[in-house]
Amino acid sequence: MNQHLPQRDAAAYAGAAPVGSPVADEAVTHDNNAVSSSKIWQVITASSVGTVIEWYDFYIFGSLAAIIGPVLFGHQGKLEDSLLGALAVFGAGFVVRPFGALFFGRIGDMIGRKYTFLVTLLIMGGATFVTGLIPSYDSIGIAAPLIVVVLRLLQGLALGGEYGGAATYVAEHAPDKKRGYFTSFIQITATGGLILSISVIVITRKIMGEEAFKEWGWRVPFLLSGLLVIASYYIRRKLHESPLFAKAKATGTTSTNPLRDSFVNPVNRRLVLIALFGVTMGQGVIFYTSQFQAYSFMNNTLKMDLVDSSTILVTAMLLATPLFVYFGSLSDRIGRKRIIMTGMICGALFTIPLFYGIKAFAGPLTEITPATVDAAGKAVPAVMKALTPNIPAMIALTFILVLFVTMVYGPIAAYLVELFPTKVRYTSLSVPYHIGNGVFGGFVPLVATWIGVWATTQPEGTFAKDHSSLIGLAYPVLVAFICFVIGVIYMRDVRNVRIMD
Repeated sequence: MNQHLPQRDAAAYAGAAPVGSPVADEAVTHDNNAVSSSKIWQVITASSVGTVIEWYDFYIFGSLAAIIGPVLFGHQGKLEDSLLGALAVFGAGFVVRPFGALFFGRIGDMIGRKYTFLVTLLIMGGATFVTGLIPSYDSIGIAAPLIVVVLRLLQGLALGGEYGGAATYVAEHAPDKKRGYFTSFIQITATGGLILSISVIVITRKIMGEEAFKEWGWRVPFLLSGLLVIASYYIRRKLHESPLFAKAKATGTTSTNPLRDSFVNPVNRRLVLIALFGVTMGQGVIFYTSQFQAYSFMNNTLKMDLVDSSTILVTAMLLATPLFVYFGSLSDRIGRKRIIMTGMICGALFTIPLFYGIKAFAGPLTEITPATVDAAGKAVPAVMKALTPNIPAMIALTFILVLFVTMVYGPIAAYLVELFPTKVRYTSLSVPYHIGNGVFGGFVPLVATWIGVWATTQPEGTFAKDHSSLIGLAYPVLVAFICFVIGVIYMRDVRNVRIMD
């Protein structure tokens, strides 16, 4: 098991105040059930503001994939190829999120929660800001996509350390019987970041006009993140270290090797695997399918007007946002498992029918620009667009998709925090979360789009060809169903754990 340094040496090693000092004594006697509401809300606000901005930074690239693709890969190839290329670069940021969870989780469990997510905020914001300055493929060739890949990898590493820090920090302040309620506000931040990214993109696009936005205006949302990150950094600097972590440092019970204690210890390793394959894997695909893939589907498959698709998604998410808090609070009373598993099976069963409904209410595609031949004799396909969408009906269907997200996502931070001990909580929580979300969930847009493109190449009359626009959803549906089965069998229904003990 764990080998710890002597109490006073361990405290000094971890950067804590000496044992016996007023600061250390306060940490040792701290009771999270006695924390004032004003203090908790201060913690939630500071944590949430930074996390919203980090999700904003991460999402704007994917939201602009169809525009950024030709900029990164040039204008010579097919639109599908440049879109897939942009989505692949977007996905690269997800691949490294588990490595960021390992790296920053270890730091967070050894040095502290607060300073770790200050560092992740600056890395994420800096990479996003620089992305807005990258020259196009036409200017610097292959260097353009290579530079952006590096920046996306930095963003993924930073985000891998961000969520675990914010969720752990809030949860370790929250009272035991209201942990689901208070941590659910952190869960809102991912949806909040997506809403913010879409809103900034739409407003910028409308102010600049379509041509200017495609030429250079798409850079503005990236550059704006610099100001947002600076403001968030100064808000977070005022926070103190998590009281539970300060107590662990003061008493010499921090882990000297969080990676070993998380993944070599068989008891903790089993919990990590259950968290991944029984909870976060399915939660990740439902999250990205119901929000990000739905938005991509409306824009790139249904060819809807950007304002219409943005109105549909943002309205649905705003209507559903209070349900994150509702389900988080409900999990304090009836347990986390039944809520998460209900959302999981609903996502597996109803996602494809709901997408078919969204497609039906978008109306038929209308040819707005006829097929032509360019000056080089190359065929230019007709431009199609959905001109008669039933927006209220599409909002209702999208709301149901996001409802599933609130059920699986609202209680999950409290569940993961309560599953692991304080000394390895940051690492043990972050890794399964970011593999589930980053690898399984983050690749939903790329995998679904790739399957759809493949299906269009199949012979007429085949099932794949006839359902090419939606066949890619088989991937997230299958993952969600597998996760549901594993979760029902192995997931423990923990709640209201006294984490001070």
